[in-house]
Parts: sequence; structure tokens; C-alpha cells
Amino acid sequence: MDRLRHALSRLTESVAALMMAAMFATFILQIAVRYIVGSEWFTARLGHVIDASGFGWTLEFCLVMWLWIVFWGNSFIVRDKDHVTFDVVYFWVRPNTRKWFAVIGAATIAVALLLSIGPTYEKMRILRIKSSATLPVKMLPIYSIYFLFLAVVGLRYAWRMVDAMRNGVEGEGHHHLEVADE
Repeated sequence: MDRLRHALSRLTESVAALMMAAMFATFILQIAVRYIVGSEWFTARLGHVIDASGFGWTLEFCLVMWLWIVFWGNSFIVRDKDHVTFDVVYFWVRPNTRKWFAVIGAATIAVALLLSIGPTYEKMRILRIKSSATLPVKMLPIYSIYFLFLAVVGLRYAWRMVDAMRNGVEGEGHHHLEVADE
């Protein structure tokens, strides 16, 4: 099971890295087209071989990649202990009370995220017919990563609730505690 988890972790990290590489390459292309192709030096030597106005898609592609990287990363890569938390009261109370804080908090988040999928889709359903301004794709697939985020993070918090009920929260801490203790 650990091997499968490790392989899936590497796969999700690789997908995020590929999205970042695609965004970076597109960003470099955008800079080159804007400042090199549009320059007087380039135009004087090569004329108008490349039309800079045909590269408007690069900005929108970078924005789409950023959107996907943020929601993909928060769905599959960022761990609970990597989040900023206000846990003064949480670590001040006894472990049994802490367990119920974790159960109630996780249940609240899981229910809120999972129940918001349907209403969110109803509001975003119009995006099925709207097209991107410069990319050859409809808007709903662009924003579909948000539905994956709602489902995956909702299920992760549902699992956190179950795990806290079964095993408690002993030994649970955030990385800032690990760094401070070293």
C-alpha cells in the first residue's frame, strides 16, 4: 500500500511539475514575442515574418496553468501540516478534546466542500457554452479542476474525521513544531 501511495504521490507531483514547465515555457515564449519579435531590431532584419498579435493565447494559457497548478497542488500535494493554522487553543486542550475538535472541524469542511459540488456546477453550467477568448476550448473544462478540488479535499477531510475518531490525534503536529523542537 505504501508503494502505491508513493507512486501516486510521485505521479501527482510530476503532473504539477509538467504544468509548471508548460507555464514557464509559455511565459518565456510570451516575453520573446513581446520584446524580441516586436522590437525594431527584429523587424528591420527579418521584417514581419512573425506576427506578434497571434500570441495573445500565451497570457490566457499561463493563467489557466496557474489555476490548475493551485487547485491540483492543493488537492494532491499539499499536506494538512503544511497549511497555516491558528492552533493555540487546539494544542492547549487535552488530547480527547483535541480529537473532537479535529472530528468536528474535518466533518464541517468535508460536508461543506462535498455539498457545494452540485450548487457550484449549477452556477458554472453556463460555462459549457462559453468559449475561451484565445484558447480553442470551452470554459467549463478550464474550470473543471475546481470540481476535482472540491471532491478530493472533501474526501480527504472525511477520511481525517474517520481517522481521528478511530485513532485519535496523538502525535499530530505541524512542521513548525518539528522545526522548533530540533
